Amino acid sequence: MLDPNSRYVSRLTRDTVAVILAGGRGSRLHELTDWRAKPALHFGGKFRIIDFPLSNCVNSGIRRVGILTQYKAHSLIRHIQAGWSHFKKELGEYVEILPASQRYSPNWYQGTADAIYQNMDILAEQSPKYVIVLSGDHVYQMDYGSMLAAHVESGADLTVSCIEVPIEEAAGEFGVMTVDGDNRIVRFDEKPAHPTELADKPGHTLASMGNYIFNADFLFNQLREDASEDDSEHDFGKNIIPKIIDNQKVCAYRFRDHDTGEQSYWRDVGTLDSFWQANMELVEPSPALNLYNHDWPIWTFQKQLPPAKFVFDDDERRGSAVDSMVSGGCIISGGTVRKSLLFSDVRVNSYAEVEESVVLPEVEIGRGAKVRKAIIDAGCKIPENTVIGYDHEHDQARGFRVSKKGVVLVTRKMLGQQEAF
Repeated sequence: MLDPNSRYVSRLTRDTVAVILAGGRGSRLHELTDWRAKPALHFGGKFRIIDFPLSNCVNSGIRRVGILTQYKAHSLIRHIQAGWSHFKKELGEYVEILPASQRYSPNWYQGTADAIYQNMDILAEQSPKYVIVLSGDHVYQMDYGSMLAAHVESGADLTVSCIEVPIEEAAGEFGVMTVDGDNRIVRFDEKPAHPTELADKPGHTLASMGNYIFNADFLFNQLREDASEDDSEHDFGKNIIPKIIDNQKVCAYRFRDHDTGEQSYWRDVGTLDSFWQANMELVEPSPALNLYNHDWPIWTFQKQLPPAKFVFDDDERRGSAVDSMVSGGCIISGGTVRKSLLFSDVRVNSYAEVEESVVLPEVEIGRGAKVRKAIIDAGCKIPENTVIGYDHEHDQARGFRVSKKGVVLVTRKMLGQQEAF
């Protein structure tokens, strides 16, 4: 196993520019992304999803990063400016926002490959040897240095990071790879109904994480060629990768835990159910995602807030939280919180009950309200004695959205309150 702290890996990371694709809406999250791009979505009590690939870059030693934005990017840009503007430009470090600006065409970004193509001159100016293209809307902790080393040692033109996924979960959801004994990709199918089974892991298939490492010159040549093809959708998964696997060396990098060899943590929080579930996993005694790992911190911007506060200790009016995560600025004022995740500046008033719920920043749970298995969007003011999550027909009648697995989404608009613009 390669030492990720070795000089060999550090030289590779210094020669690398990272590009994070952060322009997607995440339409399966419905009203939760009406006013924010999916990478700007809050996650884990104090973070945003974009913080995970950015932190992976920093922790891996990659300090030249461009973030490609498009859909309703204001809150994302504001977060990046507030939390990620501390890099030393004089040392060649930066996190830059690259909005769709029609540099090479009159169109906005038309696909993942087109997004890179329209910023190709900016990337080429940095003279990188390698370009790592990252999805901005997944939650995971990954050392890109190890993947870079594997890419270089394999002699690949392109390396695709992959996870091993049960076939029934991958069907129609992921780009799937067929590989030979050396992990060279011999076939790539975009979201097939019947994914190819892994020979060394029956019942599983190899799915793309949406992260790619290219040799820089090779990438630029492929982007130019793809841009000239009118019938292309200008997408890595649909166009570029299937086109090159027969004539170029394209390898899969299996994302596994270095110590155990088991599948590493990775979550696509692209639906209400998966978003709720991934947050709920964090309140378990030993969560799969270790946010307490001092060797791999997740960096973010957070307002300076006082510690969480729990007040009143009467038998019928006790401020308490059990099996929960409670962020700074929260006040549990005579209410009860069980197996829930409260983001910053949440207030739970007297006699209120919150159970199995994800409560985003600056929410107020009114006196006597009862909330169960819900996602409460940022800034909501839940009126006194409101009941959410106990009767789904009643929830839907009031305009709340109920997911396939019974998670109730509540937003300000659904409550008739002023939305954030």
